Amino acid sequence: MDDKTKELIAVGASVTANCQLCLQYHDNMAREAGASKEEIKEAIKVAQAVKKGAATQMNEFVTSMDLDSKGCGKGCKCG
Repeated sequence: MDDKTKELIAVGASVTANCQLCLQYHDNMAREAGASKEEIKEAIKVAQAVKKGAATQMNEFVTSMDLDSKGCGKGCKCG
């Protein structure tokens, strides 16, 4: 995998991780590796869509939880 692709992935990962310093760093590194502003914007858009989907699923899961029962029923030790 080339450096530009790696840095575009890192841009997206930074967005999903909510790490502003990481995003600034990988934005600069992606530009140095030859990524255009449009490519970086696209990586950010994809990451935002992934992040939104994950947040929506988590919100639905939290809403469906039976908080009066012991544990989640999945075999973990949360309760």
